[in-house]
Amino acid sequence: MRPLLALALGAMLALGPAAALANPLDVDPPQDKAAPAGLIPLALPTHGETVNAVLYTAAGAGQHPTVLLLHGFPGFEGNLDLARALQRDGWNVLTFHYRGNWGSPGKYSFTHCIEDAQAALLWLHAPSPEVAARIDPDRIVVIGHSLGGFTGAAAAAGDPRVLGAALISAAPVGSIGYLPRAAAITVMEQNLLNRQGLQTIGDTTPEALADEAISKVKVWGWPQFAPGLAKHPLLVITSEDGFGSADEALAKAVETQPGAATVTRIHFATDHSYNDQRLALERAVIGWIDGLPGAKPR
Repeated sequence: MRPLLALALGAMLALGPAAALANPLDVDPPQDKAAPAGLIPLALPTHGETVNAVLYTAAGAGQHPTVLLLHGFPGFEGNLDLARALQRDGWNVLTFHYRGNWGSPGKYSFTHCIEDAQAALLWLHAPSPEVAARIDPDRIVVIGHSLGGFTGAAAAAGDPRVLGAALISAAPVGSIGYLPRAAAITVMEQNLLNRQGLQTIGDTTPEALADEAISKVKVWGWPQFAPGLAKHPLLVITSEDGFGSADEALAKAVETQPGAATVTRIHFATDHSYNDQRLALERAVIGWIDGLPGAKPR
């Protein structure tokens, strides 16, 4: 076995450092002195405001495929480890804070979160001049976690140009509207944690968000997004957080659409933040995204 192993390692090294360091979960890629990987803070325009954003740029000259990475409510889990893994894999990643969230100006609401996700997607299709040379506007993928799965579903459903959408423990915000108002308010407070002194969102209340979900109950149901999501490949990742049955219902609704694209399901026996499955989550996402038709991340 040792000679075979030595031959395999020798073959990898003979192909150069890019081949030997190919796994973005294990190693950093070779440095590109001419076009290094980067981190670019951005003021992302959305509906008359600019929200706080970061663009992780992949190493290498020319335009790269790009992920729009959307965080949840209120965004304690940013999935920035996933962003960095995708960056090492040859993808740019744009992530941002919704209006009224984590220091971004404007009023926070679920409606505004959807609008901000849609605005970010439009910006990626026509990026500002300082980053346009790094972003391929025809190779965009949406990835959202929790509330970001909801906003990502809404944004991707309205944009047939994206290569695909990945929803990670997507929160069925529309279903909250079916709860009694007192129960819906409790759900909102359990996420905001205002009563514990946290100030992640400064201009709204659990009551206002509960009332918004109740008023939009028929508009924000998963079936409303299914026709649009069926136009491109969909990845649905679930965990043991209570959202699995709702997300499976979305996957089935997408599959039943005429001419639906491929739906891929992956389940992890872990919590909502995938705390003990982070590498497995990254591996699943990268395996799926690199296989999208037209992605060609390297």
